Amino acid sequence: MQSFALRSWRNNAEESVSYITLETPCFVKVSARLTFNARTCPVKWRKPLHADPSPDGTRLLGTSEGGAAITDSPASGRPRPVTLATVAHHAQVHVSTASRALSDDPSGISTETVRRVRELAAMLGYRRNLGAAGLRTGTSRLIGVLVPRLTDLALATIYESIDATAESAGYSTVVANTYDDSEHRRARLNAMLSRQMDGVIIGDSHIGDTAGYELQSRGVPYVLVMRRLEGHLSVATDDELGGRLAAQHLLDLGHKRVGIIAGDLLASTGRERSQGFRRAFEAAGYPVEDHYVASTGFGTAAGRMGGAQLLALPEPPTAIFAVDDLTALGAMGAIRAAGKRLREDVALIGYNDLVLADNLPIPLTSVRSDLKTMGRLSVEALLQGIGGKTASSTLLPPVLVPRATTVAD
Repeated sequence: MQSFALRSWRNNAEESVSYITLETPCFVKVSARLTFNARTCPVKWRKPLHADPSPDGTRLLGTSEGGAAITDSPASGRPRPVTLATVAHHAQVHVSTASRALSDDPSGISTETVRRVRELAAMLGYRRNLGAAGLRTGTSRLIGVLVPRLTDLALATIYESIDATAESAGYSTVVANTYDDSEHRRARLNAMLSRQMDGVIIGDSHIGDTAGYELQSRGVPYVLVMRRLEGHLSVATDDELGGRLAAQHLLDLGHKRVGIIAGDLLASTGRERSQGFRRAFEAAGYPVEDHYVASTGFGTAAGRMGGAQLLALPEPPTAIFAVDDLTALGAMGAIRAAGKRLREDVALIGYNDLVLADNLPIPLTSVRSDLKTMGRLSVEALLQGIGGKTASSTLLPPVLVPRATTVAD
């Protein structure tokens, strides 16, 4: 006979009938009597039930028809979630003991009790109510992450590292796209705070952004990642130095008339990379005039637009610095559309050194940011804040990686 794990039982005192609900639809003939806590209740009908085969056929609570795990779900309609009290009842322990046995730190409870409680919880389909647990412990074990958009491979790489680091520390992450829009950011941040995030990592900060101050006023720890703002804890690359490295590389190759696709100058990534680049050329005696700076935004479409704008100048640049790799990818399209050759006619440098940079038909020279380390350190800094400690901002060193868009193979 196939055994079944009984999922619910309810006694109707007025009719003296036991109602039984099992997991998967089938007809099950229940024996005439069901023993529950040493009390025998009559069962009147053979009726369609929902049965879930018990993996080991274990008999629970004295039932005579295979394994049975009885819950407090209603006899009809959608079953209610299994409660901690139900698990404790079947494990024959106090609710507080069951709670500790299911926690990340079950110290003070015997190994056998922990095993029994966890096995029963799995069999019954119990899921911890993290919201209720957060109210009791004062922590949700959740970290919010705000990014402009996860279609940006640099941000996706950072988030992957954030999520892995958080998980190893016992936290889960909730990520939201803000599209670099203040209204979206405010709505996403409020939604996160309503879920009682223990802390927030902000990857879309701008000049004039108030998210950090709002979190400060609410006592919520936060860290800026990739982008910086004065007076706020952050983990980023030294982007001004990265811009200088790109400029020096082009100067060493003899370029004097250059252009910049600057992204968004309200974001530190666009502003500081462009600033470092311009300062290096100015120091060398070849200042970059404003009309050689295209502030068209980030991404491939922005890069194509900015590249076309620069190449349409009466004296187009012999080299272009795009402040991220996806923007540089768009600039490649503009260079081809203008009938020019990469490197021979127009040299090109990107930023971040994404995996794609080395795998393009013409590999892209880029300034490397250590994105995975950036993500890891941002979580570590946030956890210090969550723990009541003070963390310091970190600037990671950039590295120039020359490839075929600026130098011959």
